[in-house]
Amino acid sequence: MNRRKLLKNASLAMIAAMASRASFGAVTANPKKVLVIGAGMAGLAAARQLAGQGHQVTILEARTRIGGRTWTSALWPDAPVDLGASWIHETVGNPLTPLAQQAGAQLIQTSYDSVVDYDVNGKPITAARATRLEALKADHEWAIGRGQNAAVDKSIRATIEGELDWASLSEADKQLLSFITNSTVEQEYAGSQNELSTYWFDSMGGYDGEDAVFADGYRTLVNYLSRGLNIQLGQVVSAINSSTATVSVTTNKGSFTADKVIVTVPLGVLKKGTIKFTPALSTKKTTAISKLGMGHFNKCYLRFPSQFWPQQDWLEYIPPLSEHGQWSQWLNLARLTGQPILLGFNAGDFGGQIEAWSDAQIVSSAMRRLRQIYGSSIPEPTGFQITRWSQDPFSYGAYSFYKLGSKPVMRDDLAAPVGTRVFFAGEATHRQMFATAHGAYLSGIKAATQAVA
Repeated sequence: MNRRKLLKNASLAMIAAMASRASFGAVTANPKKVLVIGAGMAGLAAARQLAGQGHQVTILEARTRIGGRTWTSALWPDAPVDLGASWIHETVGNPLTPLAQQAGAQLIQTSYDSVVDYDVNGKPITAARATRLEALKADHEWAIGRGQNAAVDKSIRATIEGELDWASLSEADKQLLSFITNSTVEQEYAGSQNELSTYWFDSMGGYDGEDAVFADGYRTLVNYLSRGLNIQLGQVVSAINSSTATVSVTTNKGSFTADKVIVTVPLGVLKKGTIKFTPALSTKKTTAISKLGMGHFNKCYLRFPSQFWPQQDWLEYIPPLSEHGQWSQWLNLARLTGQPILLGFNAGDFGGQIEAWSDAQIVSSAMRRLRQIYGSSIPEPTGFQITRWSQDPFSYGAYSFYKLGSKPVMRDDLAAPVGTRVFFAGEATHRQMFATAHGAYLSGIKAATQAVA
């Protein structure tokens, strides 16, 4: 049995127990004054639990909006789209599912089985090529299993190329394997194939059922969680001092004091060191911050006058090797929104590279790909929306991943409290459910429980 299966099996009971504790509980007889840094899923979960127990809670949010890396755009009033998190992954057993129901959210299921694959030439994949693709998926999985039981950890790319004797493969097979790595690994975990740890990249738990998106965007859930909370926007935290009688937090607008502080800023912000901690963070914590990866994952929504693509949920393109991971994954939003909108995803190296491009360059690049598939006569988009999460000063990346050299224990180190007054939450701190909105939510519940234990 490989490392990831051992980890998953050991953690499922723990995850279920944590989800079951995600409730307000009794009103406390000893209320605390608590500051929560960040109004993303983790911060809102923590604040909601503490406020429901009668504690005095203030959220300090650097942005001028709530939601963090969940962000529903209202630019198109008839088609709200999520620029950040989109899905509730595996809705059966996921703690966000009952919350969404309580919020009155309409959920729409998407299926990875509803897919059309296009080959390098832009034409639908042939039966023979599809059969070869499935065979190579099995080879790809076998190679990863070998790598996860190897004596030394390597990058995903090094593992695949080494175990499958890359030099002996045909160009056609290399194209398919490159596509498999991008579509099943990079697009899922946001890291580059050159950086992702073979040992640990997929060492996460899960639930059952299909994935689902919000008909009106993640804002439905975010707004529900934020009801009644004291949230101060535009508060950019620069320092947290827990060496004095009360914890003090300094922002661009002033200073605050509290009995406890819960820090939910993304890993990318911690990597930048924009918040000064007194006393300084432990070596274990700074090592975790340094070694865990913060991935590139960006979206490009294109709106058209009419739909020219098929009805399947997913449209996939197998690029040539020289264009690894470039516009290989598209989600058809026509069924989900009722409007002719396509969503292109880019992750890993290319996902980071295009952040330096102008909007016009990104749209042009996307349209070249679509015209390869659907012909030169397809119309220009009537609108677009583009993300650049790694340039965002309040995230510096999309979500965390296991970079080569990192280990699961580092997420525990990242989550560990500083003394008895400073606590940490966020998707990067959750050992079993990192890189997910439900992982962020669960981490907030855990930190809130620790803070007033």
